[in-house]
Amino acid sequence: MKLYDGGRAPNPRRVRIFLAEKGIDVPVVPVDMGALEHKSEALTRLNPLQRLPVLELDDGTVLTETVAICRYFEMLHPEPVLFGKGALGMAQVEMWQRRVEMHLFFPIAQAFRHLHPAMKEWEVPQVQAWGEANKPKALEFLAYLDGELADRPFIAGDDYSIADITGLVSIGFMKLARISVPDDFDHLLRWYHTVAGRPSAKA
Repeated sequence: MKLYDGGRAPNPRRVRIFLAEKGIDVPVVPVDMGALEHKSEALTRLNPLQRLPVLELDDGTVLTETVAICRYFEMLHPEPVLFGKGALGMAQVEMWQRRVEMHLFFPIAQAFRHLHPAMKEWEVPQVQAWGEANKPKALEFLAYLDGELADRPFIAGDDYSIADITGLVSIGFMKLARISVPDDFDHLLRWYHTVAGRPSAKA
């Protein structure tokens, strides 16, 4: 088994944090995304979409997409539970994971990809207006999330989950996208300092 990893890129980081929470050690193949190694012939054979992370199993089966890889490991190593407990818990985690991914992670990524000079060769064409349009979308969702976190410790409820991992990585990604978290989002900041203080956050 090999995990092709893209360093500090947000999707590879989500998988590393997930594995760290589970205490799972997977052999890692570093991929230099800055040098566009994820577009190499070898990586393109594994994932024609040229995205990371990529998990190659012992039998040669290839899994891509962050949440799919995490779900695979959740089934193999069910404790600690990171996708929710029982029918309702699983649905709530799925709901919040989807919300955070679509309404926070995605607009931050669009702002970064369409505005940052380092992404000029990656995002062709860069559309500056689209990048700028996504900044308020991210902040609008953060305001909503701040209100939701007023009465629970984690995004999907009482337990830490993959939704918190996606949220943590999203907020870390905001600096590169040049978006700042407002200082008056007290509940969000309380949650962020809690999850950022977990040992897994350093993965």
